Formats: sequence, C-alpha cells, structure tokens
Amino acid sequence: MLRDPAAKRYAQAAFELASERGELDTWEADMRSLGEALASAEAIAYVEDRRAPSDAKLTFIQRTAGEPSPLVWNLVRLLERKRRLALLPQIAEQFQTLLDEHRGIAHAQVLTAVAMSDGEQRALASRLSDLTGKTVLVQTHEEPDILGGLVVRIGDRLIDGSTRTKLVALKSRLAGADRG
Repeated sequence: MLRDPAAKRYAQAAFELASERGELDTWEADMRSLGEALASAEAIAYVEDRRAPSDAKLTFIQRTAGEPSPLVWNLVRLLERKRRLALLPQIAEQFQTLLDEHRGIAHAQVLTAVAMSDGEQRALASRLSDLTGKTVLVQTHEEPDILGGLVVRIGDRLIDGSTRTKLVALKSRLAGADRG
C-alpha cells in the first residue's frame, strides 16, 4: 500500500494533542482499535464508497472499533468529512511509531538463515539496545537465502552480517585481485 504523507501529519497532530492532555495511553488504545477496524480491504472499500451514507460509515466504525474517546472520535469525524477515513490504519501506525519513539522503543526486523532461540533473541535485543540506546523489540524472520549470520533493520538503519553478503564481497575482492 502506498503511504500517504497526510497520515503522518494527522498522526503528529494527534500525538501532540494526546501528549499535551496526558492521554497517550487512551489514544494508543483507541488508535489501535481504529486501525484494526479498517485493516481489511473490504472495510477500506466501504469507507471509501461515496454512495455509502456518512452516518452509516461512522456507525460501522463505532461498532467495529468500539467507542473511542471524544477527541479521537472528533478525529474520525474530521476524516469522514474530508473523505479520508481510509487513512485511519496509516494514521494509527504512524501514531504508534511516534509513541514508541517518545518511549524510547525501537523495532528491529531480523532475518536469519535458521530460527533463533528465545535466549538468542534476548541476547540480540540486549546488544541492539546497547547499540541504539533504546529498548529494542526484535521480530525475527527466517530467510535461508542469506546462508548464515543475520540482517537487522531498525528504522532506516541496516546492519548486514549475512554470510551471503560476506561471500559476495569476498568474490568482488578476489575478482579485483585478478586484474591487478
């Protein structure tokens, strides 16, 4: 799905409002519920359908996500008036990113050739926390093509310690040595 830059602006405004009012936890729960309510392609298609009445869309969201706090509901109504309800999942995701950053939490996507044990994941999370200065939550995925080692992505930062990458680099150096 293409990211809409407006989602980040809405999330930033929502985060600032929630922070000022000391309601970060409430907003976090409400935004998560709203994002989940519109997670399916069918739900998005419904809220984007110009033929569906506005009040029916709002009722659908309320029944699916529950009753959000008044200020969160104001955001939903604003998005409906601007015909931007489909942005809710992206806004919720961006809001969570801002909240995690505020709380000093980073998310690491880790590719490994074989599954990591819980102990290995905890050790890696600890090492990455030392490296970043944040609490790092690790999510692992198996990718046999990397042969060994691991590839870690934290935000826009990439740490490639895979055997495959090391072999490709070695091959390049050896090919360069033949020419010299």
